[in-house]
Amino acid sequence: MTKIPAEDRDKLENAFYLPMLLTVLERDRLIIEKSPFKLKKPYLELIEETMKAVQRDLSAIKRYMRERGLKVVKLDSDEAFTLYLFVYNGYEEKHNYFNPRLRNHAENLLRFYLMDRLKAKSYEQQAPPSAGLTFP
Repeated sequence: MTKIPAEDRDKLENAFYLPMLLTVLERDRLIIEKSPFKLKKPYLELIEETMKAVQRDLSAIKRYMRERGLKVVKLDSDEAFTLYLFVYNGYEEKHNYFNPRLRNHAENLLRFYLMDRLKAKSYEQQAPPSAGLTFP
């Protein structure tokens, strides 16, 4: 049984999920830069803005963890599992994560940062330039 409250556990987990996400976005950015897209700039801007949002959230999580003395350390990894050590109020807990679960959750976070985060903003604030087109 874990002694870490769900909110703090979520912060500790995001402390390793968000850097994963930054790695994926950086690799994608490099691929797009080298690809033969006709209009690369909008894709690159989307990735760069997404990276900034992830970095802001990661910075807030690191600050939260520093203020409360929380730590997360990757201990071991193999083909199937990755082991992390969570330090919470002097207690150490080891948490083993199934690698496909890590990938799936990172994919869900990527989907949130690329799409759902933007959908939450109103269309008036994010309206594209009107080239004679109407939007719902």
